Amino acid sequence: MDEQMFDARADAMLARIEVALENCSADFDYEFLAGGVIELEFAHAGGSKIIINRHSAAQEIWVAAKSGGYHFRPESGSATPDRWVGTRDGVELMERLSQCMTEQVGEAVELSA
Repeated sequence: MDEQMFDARADAMLARIEVALENCSADFDYEFLAGGVIELEFAHAGGSKIIINRHSAAQEIWVAAKSGGYHFRPESGSATPDRWVGTRDGVELMERLSQCMTEQVGEAVELSA
């Protein structure tokens, strides 16, 4: 996939994540930063953060959370073109992000967009 196509797909996924965050009732703040970066901050959890960013060189979306770092690629051949899966375990991006947020918020979080 060329860089322009990757950037378009990644930007669409980051926009889906932003919509899901807006509709989430968990206690956190987030900011969409330049360059395809979303920063979530959990004040009641000592200011811990989750960083989500587009990594064009690797053609991945990366998530850095308290539980570790995760890399996601668009699933090739999927009937759902916006499905991103973990490079190590095949877990879908929104599912993993929900798990990371649950860990940092201390209550169940289910993101859907």
